[in-house]
Amino acid sequence: MIPLQSETPLPDTIANLLGLSGLLGTIVGALLGAFLIANIVLLQTAVAGPWAKRKITAAFTDRISVNRVGPFGLLTIVVDAVRLLSKELVIPDGVDRPAYDLGPLFIPFSAILGFAVIPMGNGIHLADPETGLVFAFAAASMASLGIMMMGYGSDNKYSLLGGLRAIAANIAYEIPLVVTGASVVLFTGTLRMSEIVAVQAEPLLTVAGVTIPQWFAFVNPFAFVLFVIANLAEVGRNPFDIPEAPTEIVAGYQTEYSSVYFVLIYLGEFVHIFLGGAIAATLFLGGPAGPILPGFVWFLIKIWGFYFFTQWARSAIPRLRVDQFLDIGWKGMLVLSFANLVLTAIIVGVIA
Repeated sequence: MIPLQSETPLPDTIANLLGLSGLLGTIVGALLGAFLIANIVLLQTAVAGPWAKRKITAAFTDRISVNRVGPFGLLTIVVDAVRLLSKELVIPDGVDRPAYDLGPLFIPFSAILGFAVIPMGNGIHLADPETGLVFAFAAASMASLGIMMMGYGSDNKYSLLGGLRAIAANIAYEIPLVVTGASVVLFTGTLRMSEIVAVQAEPLLTVAGVTIPQWFAFVNPFAFVLFVIANLAEVGRNPFDIPEAPTEIVAGYQTEYSSVYFVLIYLGEFVHIFLGGAIAATLFLGGPAGPILPGFVWFLIKIWGFYFFTQWARSAIPRLRVDQFLDIGWKGMLVLSFANLVLTAIIVGVIA
C-alpha cells in the first residue's frame, strides 16, 4: 500500500510561518494560500495568452510575432492588458443582467478553483480531500454553467445558439474525459490526488540501468491518448474549436461582450488549458515527479508542455464540422473510453 504524501499542505505551512494556530490560523492560511496559488496560475496565463500564444503560432507558421515592445516583445502583455481593460464596456439593451454579468466570472473562477486539489510538489497544494479527482472535474465543468448564462443572458439568438453549441460540445467530451480518468482510479483504488501521484512514483521497470517510473502514460498509453484528445475538445483547441468558431455562428456565446468581460472570458480559456494540463499531468505523468529539478519546476514543465501541444494542434490541424465533432465524441470517444474502462477493470481484476 502506497502511503500518503507527507508534505504539509500550503495553508498549514503559511499558518505555521506566521505563528498562527486554531481557527484563525486555518482561515488566514487558507486565504493566503489560495491567493498565492491563484496568482501563480494567473501569471502563467498572462504569459501564455498575449505573448506565448503568438510566439508559438508564429514559429509554426513561419511568421514574425510580437517583438517591438520590450525585450522579445514581453511588454506586449502589459500593452494588451491596458488596451483591453481601457475599452468601453458596451452592454446591449435587453440583456438579462444577473446572467450577463455573472457568466464571464464563472469561466476563470471554475478553472482556478480546480487547482485547489492539484498537488504541485514540495507541499504546494491547498487541499487533499478523499474525492480530489471528482472535485477537479466538477470545478472544471462549472464553466458550462457560465457559458449557458452568457448565451442566454445576451438577448441575442446567435449567442444563445452559440452557447447551446458549446454546451453540446462540452457534454460530448466531458463524459469520455471522466470515464478515462476513472480507469486511473481503478489502478490506484483512490480518488485522492496525492495517492494517485504516489502510486506513480513506484518503479515500472529498469532498462540498461535506467528506472522507468510507473506513470500511467506508460502503463496505459491508450487511456493517455484518449484523455489528451478529450482534453483538447474541453479546452476548445483544434480540431475541436467549434464552440468559438466565427465561421459557424458569429463568435459564439461571447459575441456581445467587450472590455473587462471579454478579458475574463479570454483569461478563463487559458486557465482551463492549464487546468487540463495539470489534471493530465497528475493522472498520467506522475504529477510533480521528476529527476534532479524540484517538483514544482517539473509540474510547470508538464503543464507548459501540454499548452505547447494545444498550440501546435491549433496551428497544424484543420477544424472539424460540428456534425463530425459530435459524431467523434458520441460514437468514437465515448465507446473507446468505456472499452478502455472495461479492459482496465479486467486487467486489474486478473492482477489482483
